[in-house]
Amino acid sequence: MDKISAASAMEWSIQLDKALRSNNPARAVEAILQTGERLELWGEEPEATKAMCSIFGLVPGEDRLFANTILLRLADAFRFGDKKIRLSVVRMFLTNMRCDRGKKDRKRKRRTFLNSRVYNHEELLRRVKIVLDTGDVESRAMALVLFGCWADFAKDSAEIRYLVLSGMVSSDILEVKASLFAASRFCELTDDFASVVLEMLVNMMASPETLAAVRLAGASVFTRMGCSYSVSRRAYKTGVKLVSDSSEENFTIAMLVSLSKLVSKSTSLISEQVFLLAPVHVVGAGPSVDVLLRCVTQENSWQMRVTALRCLHLIFVKEGCCSPVNMDVIKASFSILDEPELPSVMHCGALQILHKILLYTLPGLPSLEKLEFAQLLAILENASKSPIMSKSLAALQILTDMSTKLWARTNSESFAIYSSPLPLQVISLVMAQVRSLVKPSSDPCQTRNRIFQEVKNLLNLILQLVGEHPDLGVTVLGEISSFIKYFANLNENVLASKQIASGEVIDFEGDMCKAFRSKLLSSIHRFVSACLQILNEAGAITTGVFDKVQLLVEHLHHGRIFDYYTRTIYSLLLHSRLVGILIEHPFKQELATLEHACKMLSERDNWHAYKAGVYAASQGAWITATFIFAELLKRVQSDSCYCWLKTLVQFSHSEAKLWLSSLPKQEFFLAGSVSMNELLAFLKDNFGELGQDAAGNDSVPNYRDVLVGACQNACSSIETLERVVISRKAFCFQRWFFSLRTKFLGAIAKILEVLDTSKQGTFSNIIEVHNNALTNVKCLEKFTHLSFRLNRLAKELDLINSSFISMGSESLKVIATLALSCSILAFSAGFPVFFPNLPACKNLRTRDQEDLKQSNLSSMLLQDLLGRLLHIDQEISRDLFLLLESGGCPRKCSHLQSRNRILKSAQEVKDLLNMTRHAVSTVIHLRSETNRIENEAIISQVTKNGIELLSDIIRKWLRIPFQMPKQIFNTRPFIGSELLVFSTDTRNQNQITVLSGSHLSLNLCLQLRNASPEFSLRLTKLYCLLHSRVSFPKLSHGERNNEEMELNCQPWKSEDMIEMNEKLFRYVTECKKKTGSGKRLRDNDTNDEQIANGFVCFEPNAKGQGFSSCVLDVSHFPVGSYRIEWYSCCIDSEGSYWTLLPLNTEPVFTVQQSHVI
Repeated sequence: MDKISAASAMEWSIQLDKALRSNNPARAVEAILQTGERLELWGEEPEATKAMCSIFGLVPGEDRLFANTILLRLADAFRFGDKKIRLSVVRMFLTNMRCDRGKKDRKRKRRTFLNSRVYNHEELLRRVKIVLDTGDVESRAMALVLFGCWADFAKDSAEIRYLVLSGMVSSDILEVKASLFAASRFCELTDDFASVVLEMLVNMMASPETLAAVRLAGASVFTRMGCSYSVSRRAYKTGVKLVSDSSEENFTIAMLVSLSKLVSKSTSLISEQVFLLAPVHVVGAGPSVDVLLRCVTQENSWQMRVTALRCLHLIFVKEGCCSPVNMDVIKASFSILDEPELPSVMHCGALQILHKILLYTLPGLPSLEKLEFAQLLAILENASKSPIMSKSLAALQILTDMSTKLWARTNSESFAIYSSPLPLQVISLVMAQVRSLVKPSSDPCQTRNRIFQEVKNLLNLILQLVGEHPDLGVTVLGEISSFIKYFANLNENVLASKQIASGEVIDFEGDMCKAFRSKLLSSIHRFVSACLQILNEAGAITTGVFDKVQLLVEHLHHGRIFDYYTRTIYSLLLHSRLVGILIEHPFKQELATLEHACKMLSERDNWHAYKAGVYAASQGAWITATFIFAELLKRVQSDSCYCWLKTLVQFSHSEAKLWLSSLPKQEFFLAGSVSMNELLAFLKDNFGELGQDAAGNDSVPNYRDVLVGACQNACSSIETLERVVISRKAFCFQRWFFSLRTKFLGAIAKILEVLDTSKQGTFSNIIEVHNNALTNVKCLEKFTHLSFRLNRLAKELDLINSSFISMGSESLKVIATLALSCSILAFSAGFPVFFPNLPACKNLRTRDQEDLKQSNLSSMLLQDLLGRLLHIDQEISRDLFLLLESGGCPRKCSHLQSRNRILKSAQEVKDLLNMTRHAVSTVIHLRSETNRIENEAIISQVTKNGIELLSDIIRKWLRIPFQMPKQIFNTRPFIGSELLVFSTDTRNQNQITVLSGSHLSLNLCLQLRNASPEFSLRLTKLYCLLHSRVSFPKLSHGERNNEEMELNCQPWKSEDMIEMNEKLFRYVTECKKKTGSGKRLRDNDTNDEQIANGFVCFEPNAKGQGFSSCVLDVSHFPVGSYRIEWYSCCIDSEGSYWTLLPLNTEPVFTVQQSHVI
């Protein structure tokens, strides 16, 4: 358990004291700066509660005592130390103050730390004041700076206020600057002090004796005059008058910056400041403004114009402010962009300001004339062609946003005239810049890293356009195809010209050139994949899109300069589930990919070959993945790498068998090239029946046997992974996912076995089936049992999706899609439960559930499926609602949707939705039909039609390609949690005991592990559920060791994990429905077994650590020792819910016999 700062305070105080007493000044300075870092960390933590004090053995209030001691030691160090010591103390508090100002959300915590954890503010001020009274000029200045750092409480001392004001009129410039700093900090917090300082500043600035350095320091004080609106406005008006009366350029520039920072915090003052900066005279702005209207015009110096532009940038871009006079600022930006001799930094600033205004305020401004709008487009187009990429990118970003956001909100004729060609024009301009970037450079080593980032930024603009206009997909892919052809010809021509000049043989594979081409084309490949994903979500994948992708791949294959890794990953685009459905011969396409993979492996580039295998698996190209991993398996030398690759081979092989079995047999026989025939022979020799199927076996596959074989291979992959020597926790996701996939395939195989049995019985002896309904009842009971298993698998897949926080969006979608498949198949297999008038309906209840409250399987299936489709397909959701209502079930499924928003578009799961639509409509039709049938014939009718439905659904499901989630290849430790439990009885901290008939009071610490500091800072809440039963006795030492080993391998193996996590999820999402105090919940299972549940909420600190207390009602537990299972979760700043897997063992408590006196 990580120590909190309060528990380390005494040690820190002692270390600081020893360092300050040391004869080594460097050690003292180092200790002071280290103490500042520690105080900063301490300030981010909540104050120590009673539970925290009990856990760490602290006396309540001890942390405050040592915080006070540390600060007093620092004050003494400043009082008695030399200049180096004093300077280090000032640096320490300045650093902490600036850190607080940079993190506005933590500013309150720092002030709380200084105000609530320090008993004697007066004593701190007194010790520093002694230095101010007796020290030299530098010491007095440092003392005044300290008062500014302590403004939170120093502002309340009248004596300190007087000293600060007195310092402002000192004859020493250093003391004046320090006083102005302290005064500016006080002005942020008090109105009355700010008013006094403002009057003094006016007199100081007006005095001819005031030095220029003092005037510049005084200008910075205006930035802090924002305690109230009245003070801000008075300070602003005063500042404008000072600028009007001043002829000193440096002072004017400083005041412009300060006033712009001041007004950026007050929207009511913005328009006045814009008038101050804009180059157009505004009627009614006042005589003082007239003098300042020309700040960005050519009459002023370059430095003045740059400053004015920076101020406009601050107001419009950084602070996101809007103004009613933006037309004047637009024209000012035009004037700057029309001056090519100005530095590029001014052009970029003008473009950024123009971008902000056009996006957010132009529709509310007077309409631009057609001539002005044409001028705007001409200026932006000209800027987009600039060789300076920052300027070009800024202009292209404006044009892109005008083509998307702005056009959608504008209906004037002047915009409508130009709206149609503009997106196409932007695409053309972007691709022209991409072409210019990849031209050969005289100094390629220094430019290539920059090129990759700039190409990425440019392509992101096109993705933005495609997202708003999916109909542009064909055009964009055509441009990319043309670019690849251009890039290939460009490189070949350059290399050919070099050959002619030197007479040498062309070397397409120079290391630097090859690396550059490979990295650039990988970026293009990622762009094409992202583009296809956007088109898929929009339902815009058409034959035109497929043709462009196919042409793109052909151009790349024809280019002699491209390596085989690049050819392989581009070829796999055609196997993608996004465009693969349009391929006429998918197996033939995979064999073409295998040809490139063979040549890639012959080059012995094992790392790129592994990456290609990973991508093939993530695209569902299982034969290619199996082939690559199998070849790499022969080359590895490490035992752990061998086991890992063997696992991938076994799993990929099982999925390849499934994919092959789903293809129509007439597609298998190929009279291919010699290389294809060699590959087919290789598949036959190395993969047995898989190669036999590919070679053209005409027999109809037995899907049950194929599924059983796939299950066996998947089980073998898990067993192989278990033999890896490295930490098994690193493969938690892999083994969990493989086991779920195995269970899923096993359930489908079992359904097919039941289907085969029921079909045989129906065909051979249909009269007996009608006369003896018991046979069909047993068949229906098996279906409901398997339906429950599939429903549970769907929930477990939801759990795995919420348990791995670092998982990418693509992996989340793959697993969510698999969960939806489980839910659909569970619904289809559970068809008997939707017919309440069956004679044996009361027997069709699953026997695997121990909770009678969840015994209504029909409600479970409908609510689960409805929760997944509620925001995807309204038509299916409406039909599911009808089934729920007709079954008398309440609509309580909306809570499931909060963590199922991964699938946002119906196009992402189009095939699955078609299956669902067919299944739901069939069930509704059968219900209406069976209502008119006599009881004796119902079972036979339901069985016959249900079997046909289930068989059809499974056949359709087998044709849907399955992809490997990329998270499989992430072997880093996952983010989990550790729970440390302590008894509140401080007399016995070594064990947790409670007297019989009493409640168990616990102090808890929940600690995140393997989490980055950034993620820990995003957390808002931690939650935990403690769960114990009378049937959870303490295990023996040997059994406990075995369980700990198994827990480290499979923390999800708890039988109650799904139910308990669902209960914890409901607790978090339905806080108003908590029972009692919200911390305790007592429940009974179906056997009236007594249990104890406790819900706990934690406030996390910066380390991802939370402390709380809990009371478990174990008064009904008999004497003995019991285990406590626990489940935890967290909520981040975006409101996302994440499950935290446990990383340590379960705590144990003992119920002792009470002694009656």
